[in-house]
Amino acid sequence: MSYFKKTHRFGLLTPSSNTTQEPEFSAALPPTVSLHTGRVAYRDITPEEQMRCVLELESESRKLADAEVDAIVFAATAPTLAKGKGYDRELIKRMEDASGKPATTAATAFVDALTRLGAGKIAIGAPWSKTMDKAMVDFMETSGFKVVHSEVVGFVASIELGRTDPDKAYELGLRTDRPDADAIIMPGGNWASMPVVERLENELGKPVLVNNAVSLWAGLRLLKRNDSISISGYGRLLRDYLAA
Repeated sequence: MSYFKKTHRFGLLTPSSNTTQEPEFSAALPPTVSLHTGRVAYRDITPEEQMRCVLELESESRKLADAEVDAIVFAATAPTLAKGKGYDRELIKRMEDASGKPATTAATAFVDALTRLGAGKIAIGAPWSKTMDKAMVDFMETSGFKVVHSEVVGFVASIELGRTDPDKAYELGLRTDRPDADAIIMPGGNWASMPVVERLENELGKPVLVNNAVSLWAGLRLLKRNDSISISGYGRLLRDYLAA
């Protein structure tokens, strides 16, 4: 087994039912960055669960601070935009106040990544229900992006989403695309979509931003590493846009 000295610690806050983020983050992180995870209670992809999971935000952030992580990412999209534009910033402040560490959220990461890529018109492909989709569309539009189309699958039980084959995410990406969309975004942290990002981008000829890739991207930028970073195999965001 090769040994790499760990120079940075990546703090991940994930929903308690999530079985996808830790494997995907571990596979993609540079070998010098270690992953440390806290969990907030969240079983079903519903408005009620969104409110429940943020009750543990401070306590789990403090636990990650005990491990002296360098940054914390709350890598769940729906709970971090549930109350509209600015709510993600409220959650970031709560995490930073509790931990003393820089923090961000998946919702914030989507906005930052789209801005970095210069994408103004987007199509959204989400695994959840139409009820959950409205908050996502509203958040993106009030954040300055034109949503030209949104597509949903209808998952409610998060644990079932975590058992879904990546090819389902690929098929959703194809259905979601529209000619006038500058980029496709695919929220859902328990959605195994990172393995198909490159395939979708090659076929569609535009950026495809998925929850775990944008969350990883945002967290790595918070680490303020001095070495040159490029992560291949998961699309252009991680390959070409990690530098500050």
